[in-house]
Order: sequence, then C-alpha cells, then structure tokens
Amino acid sequence: MKQIILKPIKIILKNLSFLLLVVLLANCSSSSDKEPIDEPDEPILTSDMDFWLTKGDRSVLLSQQETVLSFGTKPNNYPQIEINEGKTFQTVDGFGFTLTGGSAMVINELSSEKKAELLQELFGNGDSDISINYIRLSIGASDLDPAPYSYNDLESGKTDLNLDNFSLDADKSGVISLLKEILKINPNIKIMATPWSPPVWMKDNDSFKGGSLQTKYYEVYANYFVKYIQDMEAEGIIIDAITPQNEPLHPGNVPSLLMTASEQINFIKNNLGPAFKAANITTKIVAYDHNCDQPEYPITVLNDVDAKPFIDGAAFHLYAGDINALTTFHNAHSDKNVYFTEQYTASTGEFKGDLKWHLKNVIIGSMRNWSKTALEWNLANNTSFEPHTDGGCTTCKGAVTISSGGNLTRNVGYYIVAHASKFVPLGSTRIESNITGDLNNVAFKTPEGKIVLIVENDGATNQVFTIKYKDKWVIAALDAGSVGTFVW
Repeated sequence: MKQIILKPIKIILKNLSFLLLVVLLANCSSSSDKEPIDEPDEPILTSDMDFWLTKGDRSVLLSQQETVLSFGTKPNNYPQIEINEGKTFQTVDGFGFTLTGGSAMVINELSSEKKAELLQELFGNGDSDISINYIRLSIGASDLDPAPYSYNDLESGKTDLNLDNFSLDADKSGVISLLKEILKINPNIKIMATPWSPPVWMKDNDSFKGGSLQTKYYEVYANYFVKYIQDMEAEGIIIDAITPQNEPLHPGNVPSLLMTASEQINFIKNNLGPAFKAANITTKIVAYDHNCDQPEYPITVLNDVDAKPFIDGAAFHLYAGDINALTTFHNAHSDKNVYFTEQYTASTGEFKGDLKWHLKNVIIGSMRNWSKTALEWNLANNTSFEPHTDGGCTTCKGAVTISSGGNLTRNVGYYIVAHASKFVPLGSTRIESNITGDLNNVAFKTPEGKIVLIVENDGATNQVFTIKYKDKWVIAALDAGSVGTFVW
C-alpha cells in the first residue's frame, strides 16, 4: 500500500527561558512512574487501491500509477460505477491467445535465454509478468502455420480407418515442446483445442480448403479426437475443452471445413459424445466456435435433447454480429457455459482504436455477456506477419512481434489481454457493476478476495468518475481512449 507522510509543523521555541521552564517542570513531576507523553502520530494518506493504466496514445503502457486513491464519503456529482459483490455471475477460466504453430515457430527461434524470459513474462505471475492463464490450440494446422497438415495425412486414395498412422510428430518440436515449457511456469493453465480441418481423406473434396466431413467417417473422426486427447495427455498436456470445428460456416480458409448445425448435432450425439464416454474422457465438448451473427446455430445444436448432454456450452468470435449474442445463447441455455475464443488485431490497425474496441467488446463485452474466457487470436508473429498458409491470414498481428534478430515488439493485443489476465486469475467470479455514460467496465472478485475493476473510457474527453464500494467511494479519472484496471 502506498503511503504519503505529511511533514509535521515545526514548533519553534521563542526563548531560552521557556525551554528551561519545561525542563524544570519535567524534573519536578511528583509522578515519577507516569508514562511519557508521545508526540502525536504524523498524519498519513493511504491509497486503498492499485491502479494500472494504458493510454491510447501509447504514452503509458500497462504502468502502475502513483495516484493516491482513497475511499471516503465526501459527496460529489461525478458519474458513478457501483460495485456490488453480493450479485454474482459466471466464474472465469481465463484470458489469453491461440498458440498457433506459427507462434511456436517464431518463439522457438529465440535464444534459450530470451525465450525463457518471454515465456516467464507472458505466463508467469511475477511483478513484471502478465499471467496469461488460457491457451487455445489448433488440432493439426491452422491458417497461421506455414502449410496445412493433419495428424493422419495419407497419399491420395488411401484411408486409415483404425488410425494406425495417427501421430503428433508434426507438432512435437513446435507447439508441444513449447507447451511443456509453459506448463513448467503455469501448471494450471487451461487449454482448449479445435481443428481447422480433418484429414483430407475424410472429406468430400479431398482438399484442406472447405468441403464437408463424409458421414461414413464420423466414427473414425470421433476416434481421431480421442487419440489426440490421449496422446497429448501422454505428453503431459491436459486438454480441458475442444470444439468440433473452428469457424464451421467459413469454408474459404486454408485449412477449413463446412459443418452445418445439423451436421454438428449428428456428429456430437452419435459419434463424438459417445466416443468420449466410452474412452472415459472428461474433456468438455463446446459447440459452434464462430461469429456472433448466428447465435441460432449453437442454440439449435443445444436444442437437440440427445446432443445436449454431451455439450458443455458454446464458443463465439466477433468478426460479425454483436457481442450481446452471447447472452442470447445464455438465455436459451442458461445451464450451459459460454466462451469467447478468438478475435484478431490487424497489421493495418491503429493502437488507439484497437485498444478501445477490443477492451469494450472482447474483454468487457464478453465478460458482461456470461463468457468464461476472453481470447485474442495468435500469440506471436514475425515482422512480415508470418508464417501463414497460402490462403491464410496475411495481416494477423500477434501479441508480440519477433524480429529475425530476436527483438520483441509488444503489440496492442498484449495490452488488451494483460489488463485482465494479470489481475483476474482462474476461478475469479464476475460481480455486478453498472455502466455509466462512456465508461465501459466489468468487475470481478478473485479467489483471494480482491476486487478487480476494468474500465475503458470510450468517450472523446477525459472523464472523472466515482468508484463506489460498500457505501464509500474513490474519485478516479481516465483520458479518452484509455483503459484502467483498479485492484483493492
């Protein structure tokens, strides 16, 4: 807790005779056992909360401020954010990024010393770390790998119904080796995995791009997931959740797959769910994993009475639609969980605009709409925004950019996630807070009992406001386009 000590008022004795009188009176006291009289305590101002700030103009980047923020009861007329820990919502699994194959590649090119420092900063819980606590993986390649691949690639015309050729070898020196280092730093990090495409021999177009999974291979593909989870566990990596398909309504990516809601229902209830049950796999199955413009897709999937028991919830992106679609799904299936799993920042984007929009929608918006996670897209890229597949994203900007010489640039995604991940650990609970004016916000109570409030000033001017908690309040301020995290 910061303290500012006020200087005492110096008492100047005006003449020597007065000083002598004081000494004589003290020596002549009849109460020799009387306790000495202490000087009055020096007045102290204390800050009741920590305040971390990032400004849209980049002049301040995730910096703890020296501002003294003390609770009091003096009335004011500023806009008020009131925190009510008595009303609770969802528990939080975490904040983070997708560890793509390309991300692993550029991080693994660092010297061992620089890599260790970066991983500690990203996943550690020290004063200088940002404590990422949730990671998303691709099952096989995503579009941010140099080329598409699966864990069971065969020559054209071949099949492998028993999955005898299934192997994680393509990822062992990349994603898997890096994950093992991350798990040494944070053994409790949660991991979600999702495929961009099945092996092409299971598809109706024999291509990594688009096409559909042939129904005759549904059972084989369900066993593909089982083998993936079991083989990752053998590597010491526990997969907490999977989705059956990344962006199932976007078959134009490389790799990708079209999977309609009816196909996902069929696959989950008749194959994937029963395969997990037979193998005693407790990994969660999460539906959809696509944009907020079609909440009817996961609602339809969960409406199926035979599929629903196998499904933990639904995952969303926000390249289309409105973040409130998460609540639309929650209202339809309040007994199931909600996840926000991907949003990218572009190489063509502006720091200030991205900071505002992503804090408002991805971090604050998803959490205020019942999400257990808030994930940005890729963790790392090189200075050319590579690697990516031929046909994959050419402008996706990671949390960090790593040059060929090993220099690091912390991009806007780093600060977007850090304003939550550094302060809101696994198991925190969202609590009630009101939005006033342009001050978008969300509040949490951590397992240690701390209150965390994240505020984004979406307006065009500096905003002074009040944070009210338990009938006392603090006066704070944020510049336009700035974000603050307050902890007490």
